[in-house]
Amino acid sequence: MSKTPKSPKVHRSLAVLGGDPQGVALGLGLPAGGVLSVRGEPLLWVSDGPVGVGALAAHRSAALAAAGLQAVLFQGRRGLEEWWRDRELRPQRMSDPDDHHVEPVLREFWHGVVPDPEEGEEGEELIAPFGRDWPGLAEPGPTDGPGAADPEAVACELADELIGSGSLPSPRLALVPAARGADVPTAMGWCGPTNHENDTARISAVLRSWEDRFGARVVALGFDELYVSVAAPPPTVARALPVAAEHFAFAPDNIWQGCGTIRAYADEAVTGSNLWGFWWD
Repeated sequence: MSKTPKSPKVHRSLAVLGGDPQGVALGLGLPAGGVLSVRGEPLLWVSDGPVGVGALAAHRSAALAAAGLQAVLFQGRRGLEEWWRDRELRPQRMSDPDDHHVEPVLREFWHGVVPDPEEGEEGEELIAPFGRDWPGLAEPGPTDGPGAADPEAVACELADELIGSGSLPSPRLALVPAARGADVPTAMGWCGPTNHENDTARISAVLRSWEDRFGARVVALGFDELYVSVAAPPPTVARALPVAAEHFAFAPDNIWQGCGTIRAYADEAVTGSNLWGFWWD
């Protein structure tokens, strides 16, 4: 599908935060921070310093939703402590997630990363039990009904676990104007997956589907890392295998530089896991 660049526009709540960085007028009560502009246009709000346990829960609120903002965490790394300032964000380059559908996107990704036939048994083992044809979308998890977990609560609990464990050692709170969390990477022009896909709207199309099928929520972004909470993960390896195939298509480094095979990845990183983490070299 053709790429439709977005027109620049100033989000109303960001305009308010430009003169009221703690969001008092919006009922937000934010920590010290400010609006980050790209090419003269307000793009997002980010805290001046790290936040701690409870920060995401405190700010994923009804007031924030009414302001049309999504709260996530940003995490730097050595040499890229503030990548959101030091590395250009490119919202103008991204198309609209509405322009894309999850299955064609993942099918194209899959065919771009499956091993060539000449790789023989090693390549076949990497993608087993699947062949080189796209296996189709995974079955949804149990996202509603008695006992179903609340996706927002799971997201906030995961954020606290990542901060408490040191996986996110110095996270900043960020507010991004987007209708849903899956659209945050596109709205801010995040270029983390650029070596795999340089139109992040296609990444958001997949995240939207995971929101709907598995109660997934974007929790944190690094320079080229993405942390996603999962309220309804597949409960068995059999159910997890097709999800692992989607992950391989979405972020092949998870398997290439991780477990080594889709089967091992499904067992170790997908079955029953409330955290799906991705990175792109």
